[in-house]
Amino acid sequence: MVRRAGLTERTFKRRFTGATGLSPIAYVQRLRIEDAKRRLERTEAPVDEISWQVGYEDPAFFRRLFKRVTALTPGSYRRRFRIPDYARPQRRK
Repeated sequence: MVRRAGLTERTFKRRFTGATGLSPIAYVQRLRIEDAKRRLERTEAPVDEISWQVGYEDPAFFRRLFKRVTALTPGSYRRRFRIPDYARPQRRK
């Protein structure tokens, strides 16, 4: 992102944080957690698999980060916000 913006790293971080209220890494982490939340709501995929799908190699780190951001473990989040099968759009075959 720094290279594409054509700014020094420090300037980019300062402007990005000013515009979004989050550091670049915190912003990316939030995007990944939002993706994981959707996957937990809509699939039966194991949490470890979802952590890989959203870009985390260490499932333990993913679980800690998820809990820090949402105040729920991934399993608790899934139990609370799971979309029932009847409410999910059917896949075309």
